[in-house]
Order: sequence, then C-alpha cells, then structure tokens
Amino acid sequence: MDEIKTSEAIDRQRRSFVGAVALTIAAAELGGIESARAQPGKDKSTGPRGTEPGTHTSFASLKQIDAGVLNVGYAEAGPADGPPVILLHGWPYDIYSFVDVAPLLASAGHRVIVPYLRGYGTTRFLSSETVRSGQPSAVAVDIVGLMDALKIEKATLAGFDWGARTANIIAALWPERCKAMVSVSGYLIGTQEAGKTPLPPKAELQWWYQYYFATERGRAGYDKYRHDYTKLIWQLASPKWDFDDATFDRSAAAFDNPDHVAIVIHNYRWRLGLAQGEPKYDELEKRLAEAPVITVLTLEGDANGASHPDPSSYAKKFSGKYEHRNINGGVGHNLPQEAPRAFAKAVIDVESGL
Repeated sequence: MDEIKTSEAIDRQRRSFVGAVALTIAAAELGGIESARAQPGKDKSTGPRGTEPGTHTSFASLKQIDAGVLNVGYAEAGPADGPPVILLHGWPYDIYSFVDVAPLLASAGHRVIVPYLRGYGTTRFLSSETVRSGQPSAVAVDIVGLMDALKIEKATLAGFDWGARTANIIAALWPERCKAMVSVSGYLIGTQEAGKTPLPPKAELQWWYQYYFATERGRAGYDKYRHDYTKLIWQLASPKWDFDDATFDRSAAAFDNPDHVAIVIHNYRWRLGLAQGEPKYDELEKRLAEAPVITVLTLEGDANGASHPDPSSYAKKFSGKYEHRNINGGVGHNLPQEAPRAFAKAVIDVESGL
C-alpha cells in the first residue's frame, strides 16, 4: 500500500489506490450500462451488467515477454487491435484484482493488458546483477518498457495502490504515453523529502507495517509469514469485503516470487529515506519532486480501511476534466476486485470524455 507524508503529501505520497482511466466505448457496448456521466462526490457503482465480484477465477491468456530489465508475466484479453488499456495492481495484491474487470473491457473491444509488477507472480529479472529496487520510478519505467515491448504507443492506464502511483508517474513523466487514467485515492506522486515529515498519530498508526519493514526483524518476519501477513493487510484494508480463502490464495501465490520480499522491503524503506534509490533515476525523481499536474478520474470506496486522503485535498493536482466518484456498498482498498463494474465503467467513461 502507498505512503503519505506532509499534509499535501498525505494526498499524494503514501496511498495505494486505483488509477484514473478512460476508454472510448459507448455505454451500450457493455450491456446496457447507463450513459449518464458521474457527478463529483456521487456514487457511480452501476456498471456493465453481468459481472459481479467473483464471477471469474482465471484469465483466458497468460503470457511472458522480455521488457527492459524484466521478463514480464501478464494476462491479456480482448482483440489485439483494440484500444489498449493497462491495469496495474498494488501491494499486497496481484493481477487477480482485475480478473472480473478485464473481461468487461475486453467485451467492449479493448485490448486489456494486466502485468505482474516486479517482484510478483511470473515476472522475473533478466539478470541476477540487477538491483532489486522497489523505487516507484523504477516500477513506472518497467511499465513504459512493457509498452515498448508490446508496441503500444499510448494506452489508458488504471490502477490502485502501487499501480495507481505507477500510473500517476507515467502520466506525469511521459504524458504522450498515457491516453487517460483512473486512480483510486487520488494523487500518489511523492518524494523521499516529503516522506521525512511526521504525520499526526492516527495517520502514522495506519502505516504501522512500514515501520515493521524498516527493521531486519520485519524483513525476516514478512519473509517467513508473508501468507498470513498479507491476508491480515487484506482484512484491515477492506474490512467489509467477505473474501474467501480461494480468492486470497489465488493472489497469495504471486508473493512466492523470489524477489518479492526484497522489492517490497526496499519500496517502503525508500519512501522513508532509509534506503537509497538508483542513481539512474535521479533525474526522474527531480521532475517528480515538482509535483506535476496530471489528468485523471479518481475513485474511492466507502469502506477503505487503508490510509487515504479526502478528495478535496488533491483535486487541484489534476488538470483538464477531473472527476471523483465515491463507490458505496462497503467497498474497501482493493476496489477493482470488490467493485469490478464500477471500475470498468470509470475506465470507459474517462476515455470517452466523462
């Protein structure tokens, strides 16, 4: 999950939530979805008919491709020549957060790509010499590399948690590659400098795990108990989501990746300034430190148990048409898996101009 620091950075740095997106598709193409556009602050959980959470338990196609420093594992759905949309997961989640979203978008004619981030699932480093960095800008570079490998010039990006932050960074640094974006919990671009600022006690309490990860005891504990640890995070972050063991175990398998612990630990230590980043990303970090304005549609569940800002605090960080939707019904942190129709609708609406 993401990170927050300073009042403004609480909105942009320590969150992990779903990305802002768009796709050019009429509502009718998704089975009678209402064509009315959402109004800021109102629930827009209505989405494409026929897919409730848990409808699908697998992807039709799983592939591998060399991209940048990685061999990336990814799911693909929809026609190869359809408008591309890339769906990005967070921690501690995986591609199955989008197992119900992907077929909805594919049925509307989109080419849907759902990659395992570095340190998850079947994604592997090509060289044993590559630094096992969890630095957010490095993760964003991975996705740009994946787009290059798949010959995708521009795509709609949508994500939550680490995935939302990754989409935010790509939209800020490579706007020409981002057609539209959906981001849960708002603006997630942050800096190590912002991370040095203490938060109010209640906010710090919600980030208890990053302090655990700051210790070697925490690293060893996460490695030894990662199944139970991640399940606890799911329960805390989505207190009203009644997921079953099979649902969790499908995603938990992705955490058995040999680089998973190293990537996760480095990510949270980097945010606190306790671990160094790679020098090759220094210029990107300087640009991100300016908190560039981006274009986005944001979402938030009404029962998100993870730390997240009030939408009013980050609204000014977005340019052009901007909209925020509250998704009601006990929806927690893993919004695309808990409310797949609402997420798919957001993707469709944002690209079609809201």
